[in-house]
Amino acid sequence: MENLNKLSVFISLVLRHKPEAAHIALDEHGWADVEELLAGINETGRKIDMGMLEEIVRTNNKQRFSFNEDKTLIRANQGHSIPVDVELEEKQPPQFLYHGTADRFLESIMREGIKPMNRLYVHLSKDEETAVKVGKRHGDPIILLISADEMYQDGKKFYLSQNGVWLTKYIEKKYIQTVGS
Repeated sequence: MENLNKLSVFISLVLRHKPEAAHIALDEHGWADVEELLAGINETGRKIDMGMLEEIVRTNNKQRFSFNEDKTLIRANQGHSIPVDVELEEKQPPQFLYHGTADRFLESIMREGIKPMNRLYVHLSKDEETAVKVGKRHGDPIILLISADEMYQDGKKFYLSQNGVWLTKYIEKKYIQTVGS
């Protein structure tokens, strides 16, 4: 299982940030040819086959990847730092969403808002628990409450990725408050 986890991390790198790491290219919608991906990963000295890839896609706890209908193509659902259009559908968000980050970023966020940084979108969670997990990955977590419906009513666009992550381009500071404040 540890090997599958390492492969999953590498596939995430390839499909979200550096397709050249496996000597492949993504199309404009972020899709990679599965046979090319498998061959490219194997060329790096890692060992993977279709069964292992299917297991990674099926069991990834964050549901990061999707196959097309006949499993000839695969892509990351979101989190890209390279410009791709994963054909997100615009959706009306719930009244509030959550953003987990490290407390060391709070001062900057409250001054400048939340920017996507090296990604295409700001990632938001529908529940506080998920936001805490995300925040812990960056340091001492701080949870921010986002007035998503108010943003939407003000004309800001939201998208819901296939794996349930809410995405938007930028969050102005006026829509942000810290949880518990």
